[in-house]
Amino acid sequence: MHGWTGKILKVDLASGKAWREDVPFELLHAYLGGRGLGVRLMRDYFMLDPFAPEMPLIFAVGPLCGTVAPTAARLTVVSRSPLTGTIYDCSAGGRFAWRLKAAGVDALFLTGQSAKPVVLAINGDDAELLPAGELWGKAVPDTVSALSGGGSVACIGPAGENGVLYANIMMGEGNSVGRGGLGAVMGRKKLKAVIVDGDRATAVADQSRFDHARQDVMRLFRASPVIFGELGIAEYGTPALVDLMRQRRMAPTENFRKTVFPDSGNYSGPAIRKACEAKKDGCFGCPIQCKKSTPQGEPLPEYETVSHFGALNGIADLHAIVKANTLCNELGLDTITAAATLAAWGEAKGRFPAAEEVAPLLADIAHRRGEGELLSLGSRRVAEALGVPNLSMSVKSLELPAYDPRGAYGMALAYCTSNRGGCHLRAYPISHEILRKPVPTDRFSFSGKARIIKIAEDTNAAVDSLVACKFSFFGATIEEYAELLSATSGIEYSPQSLKEIGGRIYLTERFYNCANGFTFADDLLPERFYNEPGSSGEGIEIHPIDRQRFNEELQKYYRIRRLTPEGTFADPGFLSNQP
Repeated sequence: MHGWTGKILKVDLASGKAWREDVPFELLHAYLGGRGLGVRLMRDYFMLDPFAPEMPLIFAVGPLCGTVAPTAARLTVVSRSPLTGTIYDCSAGGRFAWRLKAAGVDALFLTGQSAKPVVLAINGDDAELLPAGELWGKAVPDTVSALSGGGSVACIGPAGENGVLYANIMMGEGNSVGRGGLGAVMGRKKLKAVIVDGDRATAVADQSRFDHARQDVMRLFRASPVIFGELGIAEYGTPALVDLMRQRRMAPTENFRKTVFPDSGNYSGPAIRKACEAKKDGCFGCPIQCKKSTPQGEPLPEYETVSHFGALNGIADLHAIVKANTLCNELGLDTITAAATLAAWGEAKGRFPAAEEVAPLLADIAHRRGEGELLSLGSRRVAEALGVPNLSMSVKSLELPAYDPRGAYGMALAYCTSNRGGCHLRAYPISHEILRKPVPTDRFSFSGKARIIKIAEDTNAAVDSLVACKFSFFGATIEEYAELLSATSGIEYSPQSLKEIGGRIYLTERFYNCANGFTFADDLLPERFYNEPGSSGEGIEIHPIDRQRFNEELQKYYRIRRLTPEGTFADPGFLSNQP
């Protein structure tokens, strides 16, 4: 077998047993790996409570991991989110994914709950649980430092241990499995960390064809104005988007009450590079190197983080924003939900937190003490507890990222049809609606967006299952990655066949959610976006979203997906017809 190992490592944390099983090739071919394989492996478990001991926590790599395919040293973690209740996947890059594949498995399947804190150590064919009592309570850097001699580390911080509903799983290189609270699932299992090492190579079926496909990808990367050109993600990282969002007048400000923050230049890409002496950094083996860090190796915040700890909370102090990012990484907190929860809480109280108040609040959240006990539950539960449910800017309880939907209607629809909740990465219409030049005028139109979002969701589900980085597709296309997969596996894949696989993955996720009670009512934006305008000016009008047109396009989307008007499945036997 080329590309895949055909093996899954299963670990029962309650009994301490670990064993390997074969993964039928038909499942690998039908779901690829990463997100798709993890979602398929959830079939018998998706209705369990996220904190049930039997709930799996699945780490899955893709068929390109272990090769030199650009941006493919990634994995996806899949479970059910304690924050949203949805089926949930989140990906991260770094050496951990590479070494998990080198240990000879396509997936790590964790179930059960240990009686005491443990670390799972995987070294080639061997896997054992080690006591971790002395590590419990320690921050992420201390944990990584203590364990990194055994290989690559994925661990939780105090937030995951204490069950914060948006706790992360952190990779030793600074990457995070960052949304939906999968760190809390890991914490409930009393699993402090996983260490992995291995030395198996990933076999490629046709090396010459692979090398040619890789050259095509790299050529397209170099030609991309977004990656290496004018926008400069490789140069400035994702904070290169700060100025662009300001120009588009769609930067979420003061809990989405406004869409322009006058002081956003304080934390733009160039401002961060100058103030923090930012150097290039990035995932293992990635040619883009979009991440940035200080000369001392401290990871610097990305766009969503600077915008939400900045504009969303009315904070202009770059150093306070960087400190908040560092603290979230150390404690194991999702920066987007943490900042958005503070913003909803601040609006409810009538005062957003001051820059100097943020760090103590984050520490309280991670340890669930004082105000942090309520804030640890995420913005929806906070707003409901305070009697102002409309102040949670979330969809399916997942807080919206830093693109105001009133400024890009495809993004508005994508937030709502996303299976994991209010997420921009499921369809990722940023290229179509935000990055094009001249400035696209159809960003304020719903016309055709239902079909565009459906196709993009299917494509991105395949990309997430390969597993490749979204930024690759600012240059390359699914066609080049189909060629890489064909060369690696020795099996022919076309862009269309990958999209069909992606469609199967998306609908499987949707079916799981519907079985857990999600309907049309969960596919709507917060009322603010239908009733309140954004910050118009400079020749740009930011109107409230037309509710009728939104609902019409959503119903069109349902018809394209062959769903009922309630967004559910007409065929209750959908799963039985899938591989």
